[in-house]
Amino acid sequence: MNGGIFLKKTIITLVALLVIVLLAIGVFYKKEDKSDKEFTSITVAEVAHSIFYAPMYVADSLGYFKDEGLDVEIVLTSGADAVAASVISGDAEIGFCGSEQSIYIYKGGATDYLINFAGLTKRDGSFIIGRENKEFDINDLKGSHIIAGREGGMPAMTLAYTLYENGIKLDDLNFDTSIAFASMTGAFIGGTGDFVTAFEPTGLQLEKEGNGYVVASLGKLGGEVPYTTYMAKKSYLNKNPKVIEGFTRAIQKGLDYTFSHSDKEVAEVIQKHFPDTSLDDLTEVVKRYRDNDSWYETTYITEDGFKRVQDIMMYSNQLNEYVSYEDLVDNEYSK
Repeated sequence: MNGGIFLKKTIITLVALLVIVLLAIGVFYKKEDKSDKEFTSITVAEVAHSIFYAPMYVADSLGYFKDEGLDVEIVLTSGADAVAASVISGDAEIGFCGSEQSIYIYKGGATDYLINFAGLTKRDGSFIIGRENKEFDINDLKGSHIIAGREGGMPAMTLAYTLYENGIKLDDLNFDTSIAFASMTGAFIGGTGDFVTAFEPTGLQLEKEGNGYVVASLGKLGGEVPYTTYMAKKSYLNKNPKVIEGFTRAIQKGLDYTFSHSDKEVAEVIQKHFPDTSLDDLTEVVKRYRDNDSWYETTYITEDGFKRVQDIMMYSNQLNEYVSYEDLVDNEYSK
């Protein structure tokens, strides 16, 4: 009798312990479940939607932002000026565009100006597209009509400076800055100009449709600059260091993956961001940008690169004196 009672109590005790263990395991896994994790929402205003920015889409597709506790929404905001306006107004926490825009805001007298905290691309990502498929020399631009981009924008300024470094004056050609960025290739297809600059996959599409041919990489011709960077308001950086640190770390992981995997593997990862582009085309464009040495290996923005941006701006009469690298670049969370 006593043995039966003892056995019954032992079984009850073991069952109770098992229940406690199972509950503990459940709580543990619930805490580890990312679906229950609290995320900080961030809107990133991107200047263009291009495979040129592949490492950022890698970071998004592989969950690197989520790993840092960030729920990131990437919103197309065409034009660097529009990106800056979006960040200044608070519609976006982070802007992704040419670093020159932070200089414009700073020189405009803003007290809560934009600070560049991470770099992604280290040279111009656009290509020169002509109407003929033939060997190209930069001197071929003399006497031609080229749709160059928005006045004061990096594509147009980089092209102007590249011409200057090759001994070509703007008076030697029709350097057309009258057409909005989003309308440039449409104007070219419609018959305007002998050349146009465009990012990929636009160049590849024009080739496939027989509307033009990629004849040169402006990035290779123009040299290294912090061409596309991540920036945020000074006040946001000061109040949200953990967010900026996590975001920068996620971008670095995206860069690391891009450099350590094949063109096709990168294309497969980012394909959801370009649903209308075939995997073969994505792979080809990733290869083109890799061959052009388009991306920084780390997010660190160098002082020499930032000075070259200002050299380019000065040549285009968009800047009359240098601004402080220390004021507009914060590499605290970059390697």
